[in-house]
Amino acid sequence: MGRAGRYPLSGPLRYGMQLPVQSQSTIYAEGWEAGAGPEDLVAVARSAERAGFDYLASCDHVAVPRRLAPAMSTVWYDPVATLAHLAAVTERVRLLSHVAIVGLRHPLVTAKQYATLDHLSGGRLVLGVGAGHVREEFEALGVDFGRRGAVLDETIDALRAALGPEEFPEHHGKLYDFEGLGQRPRPAQPRIPVWVGGSSPAAVRRAALRGDGWLPQGDPRDRLPAQIARLRRLRAEAGIEQPLTVGAITEPLYVGEPGWDVGRRTVSGAAEALAESLRAYRAMGVHQIQVRFRSRGRDELTDQMAAFGAEVAPLLD
Repeated sequence: MGRAGRYPLSGPLRYGMQLPVQSQSTIYAEGWEAGAGPEDLVAVARSAERAGFDYLASCDHVAVPRRLAPAMSTVWYDPVATLAHLAAVTERVRLLSHVAIVGLRHPLVTAKQYATLDHLSGGRLVLGVGAGHVREEFEALGVDFGRRGAVLDETIDALRAALGPEEFPEHHGKLYDFEGLGQRPRPAQPRIPVWVGGSSPAAVRRAALRGDGWLPQGDPRDRLPAQIARLRRLRAEAGIEQPLTVGAITEPLYVGEPGWDVGRRTVSGAAEALAESLRAYRAMGVHQIQVRFRSRGRDELTDQMAAFGAEVAPLLD
């Protein structure tokens, strides 16, 4: 797997986070993010590295239609550009696309972008992929929205070839056919880990049969055991012995007593209370959690990240 390595299946629960600012859906964005910018992203990335976070994640949408803008907003930074910018100001933390809608682009274009990112970052890329859900986005780019699942399946296969060690990759499929076209630089990792996002039956099957990892989208805790059991069953039935990294997105967190309304779903309190809550994910078979902190500004967010790394993370084993 190269310098960054694969997530081990034993040991402490790993933790990463989606970056603030770069996507501002009303589902999760804090109020202060509307006025934030590049310097805030850099500060958060550096704080994540100091606090022992395994990865930073950036989302992907090319364009948001007017009908969805009130909920989704139109603020969606390009993940390749964002992660490349942050690769230059960090050294260890992994760089995750969560998730790249790779079916919107030809796989050779995607491979060129992400291979360069992996090369420049010294092998820190994790390629998270998903099918997408915005019909107008597909239509504007000339991609069949109704067949997006089948498009993603073949795109993953084509990306496996295009991101492999060969300078002249080869793929022959129903949608894409290429050979004899050289691409450099090659990725620093011999095999780029591909994590499949989504919680639909099709997405779980795709993760089990084509992925190195699974990124659930909004599964509450009580749904995870059944989803994980299905992943394992499908993988075993297909005879796939390679380990699968299982992820989860936690409830919002606040380390300590907030003193302000952080919302009824937020898990807050002393470090041991948070750690006990999060250890339950490990017991389900989860290997890495994506955490999110309630905050009223960048300083409060980075303070929360530091407190999590110093006080909660050591208790996750």
